[in-house]
Amino acid sequence: MLTIYSEDHRKRDAKTELCGGVLVEPFERPSRMDFVLARLKETGLGKIIAPKDYGLEPLLQIHNKDYVAFLETCWEEWTAAGMQGEAIAASWPARRMAQKCPVDIDGKLGYYALAAETSITQGTWEAARASANVAIEGAHRLLDEKAIFSLCRPPGHHAALDMYGGYCFFNNAALAAQALLNNGLNKVAILDVDFHHGNGTQDIFYNRDDVLFVSLHGRPEDEFPHFLGYADETGEGKGKGYNLNLPMPKGTTFEAWRNALHQAMDRISDYSPRALVVSLGTDTFEEDPISSFKLKSDDFYTYGQDLAQLNLPTQFIMEGGYAIDAIGLNAVNVLQGFEYGANQT
Repeated sequence: MLTIYSEDHRKRDAKTELCGGVLVEPFERPSRMDFVLARLKETGLGKIIAPKDYGLEPLLQIHNKDYVAFLETCWEEWTAAGMQGEAIAASWPARRMAQKCPVDIDGKLGYYALAAETSITQGTWEAARASANVAIEGAHRLLDEKAIFSLCRPPGHHAALDMYGGYCFFNNAALAAQALLNNGLNKVAILDVDFHHGNGTQDIFYNRDDVLFVSLHGRPEDEFPHFLGYADETGEGKGKGYNLNLPMPKGTTFEAWRNALHQAMDRISDYSPRALVVSLGTDTFEEDPISSFKLKSDDFYTYGQDLAQLNLPTQFIMEGGYAIDAIGLNAVNVLQGFEYGANQT
């Protein structure tokens, strides 16, 4: 299996995250990729290549142009304002407040942020751009491959049309799906298996029927991002019926999770897409520090085999996973399971 990867992800090396009322070392850090790369090389899964630079045009097909411009200049504006730390939102346009973007950078942060845990740092723009290129390159390569792994960092599935948060800035899965559509595949499915709901992906495709979005995740009553991911969110307009959320409670075991996965696969089969994009978060792992599902490392291999049964060209997009010592094992288990399953079909 070909892997797409960029060393430019290291340009984002945030030092600040707000968690439990205190500042902590961010759970989403550059070393996550080192463990995945080491496991890829150990298993000999396949060649690892760098992406081309696809410019801003693909980003503007998915994200609001003012939002993209904000991300490009945020750090420069923040430092020009004399701020000493990393850029973190401190206020939001909450209920019954004006939904207008301020001129001041402190206000802009709140306008475009969906949560306060994610700081913007020097190098964030460059790393997010590189991650987007990794996703887009993978989509183009998928036209000639059975499966592709886009080793994206920073992750993307929380990034909405015009909002960042949950460590995400550009929505890599959405960018990949759009690239596949642009290449003539008229229907694409996105399956999000990250522990946290892919609110950004849902937001982008909620009114569309050319992309089916299916998400398995912790219940929003209990888990970030809290304000999206309920089972009654099924799409609007042309997108009605093309959004399926399968939320599950704390402590969900692999047996229950796998039942939901098979439900998701049935819906994908009914949709008959030309390709599948998998938002691959491994934070369903039982030892993940910010999640509560109970999957074991062997379970990732098993559900990789399950996904191969869909018999679709499949692009895996790296999302979350914060039990860092195990992220390489768990992510590559999915890929190896998929390859094994594909060879059996």
